[in-house]
Amino acid sequence: MSELPAPQILPPVPPEVAGERLDRYLATALAGGAEDFSRSRLKTLILDGHVRLAESKTWATITDPSRKIKPGECYAISTPVAVAADPQAQDIPLTVVYEDDQLIVVDKPAGLVVHPAPGNPDRTLVNALLHHCGDSLSGIGGVKRPGIVHRIDKDTSGLVVAAKTDHAHHALAALFAEHDIERSYDALVWGHPNPLQGTIEGTIGRDPKDRKRMAIVTRGGKDAVTHYATQKMIFDGKGQPVCALVRCTLETGRTHQIRVHMTARGNALIGDPVYGRARNLQRYQLSDTARAALLGFKRQALHAATLGFRHPVTGKALHFESPLPADFATLLKLLSSQRNTPR
Repeated sequence: MSELPAPQILPPVPPEVAGERLDRYLATALAGGAEDFSRSRLKTLILDGHVRLAESKTWATITDPSRKIKPGECYAISTPVAVAADPQAQDIPLTVVYEDDQLIVVDKPAGLVVHPAPGNPDRTLVNALLHHCGDSLSGIGGVKRPGIVHRIDKDTSGLVVAAKTDHAHHALAALFAEHDIERSYDALVWGHPNPLQGTIEGTIGRDPKDRKRMAIVTRGGKDAVTHYATQKMIFDGKGQPVCALVRCTLETGRTHQIRVHMTARGNALIGDPVYGRARNLQRYQLSDTARAALLGFKRQALHAATLGFRHPVTGKALHFESPLPADFATLLKLLSSQRNTPR
């Protein structure tokens, strides 16, 4: 990476902080400046050779973030110019719910991958944001890219926030780490939850029998809490419970959390190709149209419906809502046209 011509030279290390780690000292010394430096970013800058120590009439490059500083040492830091990210900007339509110079909130359609990865190297949300935001991206960790601090699955639709600056990125990441974010999802699940509302707690980790799946585990997982409330119950023509629309509110944000928790309760999401199972729809008295719609719904019926957080700069409370997408809404309407109350 190229550097700015004039490095930032810090005052000599005061005696009272001698013995601290270099990255920790720099984070404190640079706090409140014009540019936001997190400790993780400073560690990267040190490892990449952008921090120097004055020695006689020269500057020595320091590459050890854990170096113990000494009184009177003088350090200089060069901030890399933001360079183009590896993902390429691509003109992909986006539904922008909110945008300012710090962040952007979009309503992601089902089928759009969030990050480039093997199997999906481009045509992702990141590629779309690079094109949409352009020069308004000031750089995340020295790279012109959107800072996405939470993900939703490819086939889950709904609200996603991305940072446009380092400051916003770290502030939003802190909010998510502290679970100080409002996130609710609408899910269409098989059967009817019992009780109709409640809280599901279960440690989530890799399924020991299938590493591609997540599961509630007893060892090695992370605590996960999902609050749910049944919004609508749907019965067939004979009064049998078919499915329910459930609002799930996350207290934590683990991979596949809602899908795993609801499946564990016996209420797998309709259309879930990983955690669901084939259903014998002949047992239900449904119209041919409704039965075909259920069989033809090939993604998990999950939608990120609400998102709320404090603005990373102004501190203003922001709240966003997204209506059900067309495929989800159409399926729900068809099912709701069946008999909605038992005999």
